[in-house]
Amino acid sequence: MAVSMSISVSSQKNSLLYSSFLPATTFRDVGNGTKNCLTFKKHMNFSLSITCASPKIVRCPPLDKIVVKQNKIRFVQKLKTLLLSKPKHFMRLNILSKCRSYLSLTTPCTTLAMIHRYPTVFELFTIPLPPVPLNATKPGYQFCVRLTPAAAALAKQELDLRLAMSDKFAEKLQKLLMLSSHKRLLLSKLVHLAPDLGLPPNFRSRLCNDHPDKFKTVDTSYGRALELVTWNPSLATPLPSPGNKRGLIVDRPLKFKHVKLRRGLNVKRRHEEFLIKFGELPDFCPYNTSVEELGKESLEAEKRACAVVREVLGMMVEKRILIDHLTHFRKEFGMPNKLRLMILRHPELFYVSINGLRDSVFLVESYDDDGNLLEKDESLVINDSWMKLVREGKMMRREKRKLKNFRSNTNGQVDHSTTDDNEEDDYDDGFEDLFENDDSGLEYLFQDDMEEVNGNEHNGEFWRADVSTVEGRVSAEPW
Repeated sequence: MAVSMSISVSSQKNSLLYSSFLPATTFRDVGNGTKNCLTFKKHMNFSLSITCASPKIVRCPPLDKIVVKQNKIRFVQKLKTLLLSKPKHFMRLNILSKCRSYLSLTTPCTTLAMIHRYPTVFELFTIPLPPVPLNATKPGYQFCVRLTPAAAALAKQELDLRLAMSDKFAEKLQKLLMLSSHKRLLLSKLVHLAPDLGLPPNFRSRLCNDHPDKFKTVDTSYGRALELVTWNPSLATPLPSPGNKRGLIVDRPLKFKHVKLRRGLNVKRRHEEFLIKFGELPDFCPYNTSVEELGKESLEAEKRACAVVREVLGMMVEKRILIDHLTHFRKEFGMPNKLRLMILRHPELFYVSINGLRDSVFLVESYDDDGNLLEKDESLVINDSWMKLVREGKMMRREKRKLKNFRSNTNGQVDHSTTDDNEEDDYDDGFEDLFENDDSGLEYLFQDDMEEVNGNEHNGEFWRADVSTVEGRVSAEPW
């Protein structure tokens, strides 16, 4: 997949176009009156077109496994949030069947079948129907679903933990506002980051109003927004550069320049040279450096954009996020339009997992070679408890199926109606707008506006520069 970007450059006669990444190219008059010669008038504008092919994605099984594991409990998280948003924390099945789009269920999969897959998390019970006319033929009860006592206790523990971490969540929102160009972010966009930040579902009505000394909610022409009130200099400290974490016994300059990549990843020589020169550029503080101060689509602007992505990923609970959730903030954070391609160009900083319906980006420096987080967030303890509860339910279903098959075989029958536990749970993250009221308690309202992107095309040179003028075209060497 090739992309190109144009840079307007002002040139004078007999001028020299020079860059540390481009070979020196001198434009001068050749001969007198020759038609094929390139002449440049004073202050003539010409276009520098930079074309690059996205590198091939080298899969990282430990990080891909994290995405698969999260997909397995996505239905649990969505239905749990839906039940807790109700006053009595239960729902009737006939009403729940209308929420298939929110639960992201496919056509062959029924809501009742999915509830049965998690017996340790959800349970069914009946309630009597309201009084009906005597000639009605409906039964006298209806099925409802609620959390099991173990799941309800875990949900209460999760709520208490989030209340205790309220100040930490407020600092995350304050840092996001400090990163934005206008120090203001729409609440409709912040809900895309809320689950990954660990924010509670009602953060728009509670958390955003509980810290008036840090930020406040305002009305804009685009909707409700969160605006920064005070700037905290202690929070405006970017993450240390990953190049400073070499872990050598003797801290001395290396004899040969190299790029530290994750285990099993090799890049082409031209790509490696580009990454080495890119790493030699000075670091930019994303909090104090505005994108307007740098050249548009320049390498300095890309250096700052990479720093912004690292800061955002560093705030996430699992140091990862969906790429199309990140693209919602391109304008606010001053990131390029082709954000996915920029992330793919820097495998020393990020890893893109193509598992699932939408791609995820990981902060490589936060994981070891086995896919374990170097620094775990406090809320991850609750996530591990939910995973343990789901595994217990899976073991219960497996034992129940074995007992049922044993009884069937004893009677000379074979039961083919069992459900496969390894059925794929690859649900979409798209939360539909079920509740438009901020006080409803359910605020993970995602939208499926994924951009169709493909990073598997890798034909051609990695980085190529073509110089185009009005009168002719001069082809420069690849970067």
